[in-house]
This record gives sequence, C-alpha cells and structure tokens, in this order.
Amino acid sequence: MSPSVLLVIGTRKGLWLARRNGGRWELTGPWLPMTEVYSVAVDTRGEPRVLAGTESPHFGPTLVTSDDLGKSWQEPEHAPVAFPADTETSLRRVWQIVPGSPEEPGVVYAGTEPSALFRSEDGGSNYELVRGLWDHPHRTEWFPGFGGQAVHTVLPDPRYPNRILVGMSTGGVYRTTDGGAEWNPANHGIRAYFMPENEYPEFGQCVHRMARNTAAPDRIYLQNHHGVYRSDDGADTWDSIAEGLPADFGFPVAVDPADPDTVYTFPLVADQHRFPPEGDCRIYRSRDGGDSWEGLGDGLPREGFWSAVMRDALCLDDADPAGVYFGSRSGEVYASSDRGESWTRIAQHLPDVLSLRAAVV
Repeated sequence: MSPSVLLVIGTRKGLWLARRNGGRWELTGPWLPMTEVYSVAVDTRGEPRVLAGTESPHFGPTLVTSDDLGKSWQEPEHAPVAFPADTETSLRRVWQIVPGSPEEPGVVYAGTEPSALFRSEDGGSNYELVRGLWDHPHRTEWFPGFGGQAVHTVLPDPRYPNRILVGMSTGGVYRTTDGGAEWNPANHGIRAYFMPENEYPEFGQCVHRMARNTAAPDRIYLQNHHGVYRSDDGADTWDSIAEGLPADFGFPVAVDPADPDTVYTFPLVADQHRFPPEGDCRIYRSRDGGDSWEGLGDGLPREGFWSAVMRDALCLDDADPAGVYFGSRSGEVYASSDRGESWTRIAQHLPDVLSLRAAVV
C-alpha cells in the first residue's frame, strides 16, 4: 500500500492540505484564509508538527504551528519571530522554515526578510535572532532583489549541527561552522552577470534556491538568477550544470532525498518573460548530478502554460520512491509518484502557489 503523504500548500490567500492514502488524493482548505503563506514545513522528527509563515494585510507577519496535521493552528500571545529593539527593524516576512539536525530535535530555523536567521529550541514556537549573521559587516551591502532582500534557504548539515548554509537574494551563499557566531561567504564560481566590473564577486550573487541531499550532505545544488550550479565540497566551490537545459533562469531546485545524483528544476525564459519556453510545462530532471538533463511532461500542459513555479513551490517527500510535487502561480498543483515520469493534477484554481512541503505522516 502507498504511504500516507501530507502535502502542505501555501498560497497567496491561505493554506490547503492534500492527503494521499493509497492512490487517491483528498484536498481540504482553505486554512489561514486571506493570509499570504510564503513558507511551510512539516517536522517529522517526533510527533508531526506543521509550521507556516503567514502574512496578513491587517495583522502583519507571524509564524503559526499545528500539532494535529492542520486541523487547528496556534500562535503564541507574543510575536514568535521578532527583531530585538536594538536592531531598529521589524519583520517583513518569514521566507523559510526548516527543522534542524535530528541530533537537535527541538531546533527549528526561520529565514526572514529583511535578511536574517532565527533559531528556535522549542520546536518552532519561539525564536531568537542569530546575531552573527545579522551583525555581519557585509549586511549593509546586501540589497533587495525583485522579490525582496531575504534569507530564503536554510540548509543545516545533518552530520554537524553547527554547520549551516544560508542563501539569500541578494547577498549569495553564507556558511557557518560554529553554530552561527561567525559567517563567511561561499560563492566561489557563482556568476553575477549584473556586476559587469566583477562577475564573480566574493558576495552579492542573487541566489534563488539551494537544495541538499541528506545522504550526501557535501553535494549541494543551486539555482541562481541565471545559472544552475553544483558543489561537491560543501559550498567551497561551485560548477555550472546548466548545459542541456533550455534556459538557465528559474527559481526552484530540489534533490531526491535518497539519491544525490537526481535533481529537479523548472527553467523559465529569462527576465523579460519568466514563463516556460514556448509555454511548454516541463519539469527538468537530471540523474547524473546535472551532467545531462531530460524534460518530463507526461500529464502536464504541453502548450499555453504561461505561468511559473516559485522558489519554494517544488519539493519531494520522504517516501520510497520519493514523490515529486510542484505548484504554479496559476493555482495548479501536480504530483508524480514515479520520480517525474508522469504527472497528475491534484489541485486547480487555487490562489498563486507560493510554498509546498510533503512528508510521510
């Protein structure tokens, strides 16, 4: 029997939940209506907890949790993610929620706009600012990309809890090996085409997304603002793997949790258009670490798809084999149970899909 999978779908107007039992999907929602849900997570290190970063036009941004798989939601009476008074700033949005290492079952990280990292030690109910990144001397030179200036990717190393990578737009990749006290840029080989005087700067790259395989943590994939890269040395160096793709621009990248050589992305025509080439909806997959690519479109719209997939709207679950999922800005969600060979639409006419997470529960 197929495993029971929970798919959490964050949109611009609330959150939906899809459950698969056997081969059938059931969709419920909206939960948290009329909030923009830019980040979601499913923490399965103990009893499953669902977390969501929301933004209300009336009440502002916050982070909420559910311990009953989305049937009810809790928020502390005080703001769970808040900048200290001495920073003279305020939270704009929670862009990323990531459970920490299995060795630290209560630790959860939140990446925010403005660019900062917060750490929770109580499962994601209360957070403290990681001062080492906030106080970094480069911070005053990070500037907003089109979507804002935020930490949107957080990759804890499953082997060493003190080693963490973050990706931001803009600023690039930064790394700590001491739990967040000190941070160093890790962008060697990533091109910043918009800096013609120095296209390979120490920092300032516009990273769109990173993905790490927990079975091989030193292999990391990165979708840049123009450019797709792989690192085999824990982000010491990066090499381009864009050859074979119809375009090197895009937002998401995701890796199979059981196979570090299998990676997925969704290429878009460059800055002027930001939709798939010729309106042909295809997920691109590599089975050899990005040395070659194949377009997968069985069950997807092959023409007239003038939409896009955002940085956090492509994910895999932890089943065997892993399911693959993506959501579009036109409110469709697709699932594949055969590593992308074929696709089934499991939701349509939703608001703009911003974030997806899936897990066996």
